[in-house]
Amino acid sequence: MRIAIIGATGLVGTKILSESLDRGHAVTAIVRSPDKLPTRPRLTAARGDATDPAGLAALVAGHDAVISAFNPGADASGTGARSIIDALKRAGVARLLVVGGAGTLEVAPGRRLVDQPDFPAQWKGGALCTADFLDRLRGETGLDWAFVSPAALLAPGERTGHYRVGGDRLLTDADGESRISLEDYAVAMLDEIERPRHHRTRFSVAY
Repeated sequence: MRIAIIGATGLVGTKILSESLDRGHAVTAIVRSPDKLPTRPRLTAARGDATDPAGLAALVAGHDAVISAFNPGADASGTGARSIIDALKRAGVARLLVVGGAGTLEVAPGRRLVDQPDFPAQWKGGALCTADFLDRLRGETGLDWAFVSPAALLAPGERTGHYRVGGDRLLTDADGESRISLEDYAVAMLDEIERPRHHRTRFSVAY
């Protein structure tokens, strides 16, 4: 497949890029600093800005799917989510997968993780910006989108190829922990790209 990844040099984007290339896909990595990208077969580096819908549309045109690993919390303009959606529509690319956060997941009906008193203050602003991206997608009918929320703990680790899939509720294991490695989160993302099961919805992944 031809896959475009927005934000391919970030913490999550790097793992998704590696997983995509390891599976044999042709990838266009859209980043602000292409010099940070590795040199690998089937990888095209492209300089782009998530807040520039016209420029982004030109870069994603002709791809089978786009993965947004863009961080809304780092978007000072607040226009990135709208720009990405607009760009795909302009380019005629229907399939969009978005790297989501755990903060939007519910710990009880109607109670999001980000709204809990013990949610880390340093992460709250970014989590709320990511929640806004999800809200915008939920009102979007022109794209075949999926918003992929990880477990509460998302960190470098082992690629096991195993994970559980949930919905809007925070997934925890038998010990009450919610975690997944960056590597297995990338596996889940590429599994969804190759075998789509979620359409215009959010799903979550964890051990």
